[in-house]
Amino acid sequence: MQGHAALNAYRHAAVRPGAPTDPPILIEDITMLFEPCHLRSLPLANRVVMAPMTRSRAVDANTPNALMAEYYGQRASAGLIITEGTSPSVNGLGYARIPGLFNDAQVRGWKLVTDAVHAQGGKIVVQLMHTGRVSHVANLPAGAQVLGPSDPTCPGEMYSDTQGMQPHSAPRAMTTDDIAQTVAEFAQSARLAIAAGFDGVELHAANGYLIEQFLNANVNLRGDAYGGNIEGRNRFAIEVARATADAIGADRVGIRLSPNGVFNGTGAFADVDAQYLALTRALSALGLMYLHLLDHSAMGAPPVPAGLKAELRSAFDGPFMLAGGFDRASAEQALVAKQADLIAFGRPFLSNPDLVDRLRRDAALNAPDMATFYTPGAAGYTDYPVLAG
Repeated sequence: MQGHAALNAYRHAAVRPGAPTDPPILIEDITMLFEPCHLRSLPLANRVVMAPMTRSRAVDANTPNALMAEYYGQRASAGLIITEGTSPSVNGLGYARIPGLFNDAQVRGWKLVTDAVHAQGGKIVVQLMHTGRVSHVANLPAGAQVLGPSDPTCPGEMYSDTQGMQPHSAPRAMTTDDIAQTVAEFAQSARLAIAAGFDGVELHAANGYLIEQFLNANVNLRGDAYGGNIEGRNRFAIEVARATADAIGADRVGIRLSPNGVFNGTGAFADVDAQYLALTRALSALGLMYLHLLDHSAMGAPPVPAGLKAELRSAFDGPFMLAGGFDRASAEQALVAKQADLIAFGRPFLSNPDLVDRLRRDAALNAPDMATFYTPGAAGYTDYPVLAG
């Protein structure tokens, strides 16, 4: 595998400095990725995390079902599973067939999933994702609204099952009452997550969805206490984090960030580094379960600078997770270098339910079928092959 020789030399120097007569560490000896660890009080079997990935398989009013339980149960060998983005509100269901977690039927549906994962010895948290202005009214239930921190429409298009691809719907700028209600919805959804058997929640503050819409100066044009400067733009994210931590305990609340991301009309802005450092320090003070930092440069977005990653790592006093284009060798290198405590894998988990075993055995990976990423049914979802033996 590319980079193995360099990684072996690096790991040898990093783990046993000053011992040049020791035998070299071979790739087969790499173990840190597969070591047990803890997320605060939650024990994990290894440091391999299944990253959240939208799969659009929910049915019957955005309710998880047995097919979703099978999908997640197949992948329970991950140290931690983070589910696909799941809306805490009727207003956050911007995509077709994404799941929600705001009513009893959805709790029962998610209980099928958590039971399936726990039966295999796995751990699972639900990612709470309010899409905000990344939405189309055709995907929302009756009475729901497209909301955002400000009123500009998100660039680009959104798919709906009834109308196909359409421009995003125009959002209504949220009032302070709307903001308070949305914060309360996140907290209540976190309570329902625990009732559904989840080991915690992850707040999706990345990829241009509602929390990042408040964080991003290109999207948040407010002049009140929720915009205008670093403190104002960070306020909504911190209030959501504090409310969910108060609801279920800070040691069961993680958060995902993507500074320098460009998805959904975001992009860099002048004081982005200073803002994310201030945000991370505030989140650290809450004692959150983990901070999950996403770098989408492997998919063509600008990279998160290595210096900023290091500063954020230092600023967060707790478990730190990295995601973005990792393979076995680069994941191990990041762990050995103490750049992270856990590594999240996305598409490799989509097409390899036995990814942990394949990584451990350095086996070839199944290629993902992009045509089935968001289609209903089992094809390209629960039918990927696993290794024999």
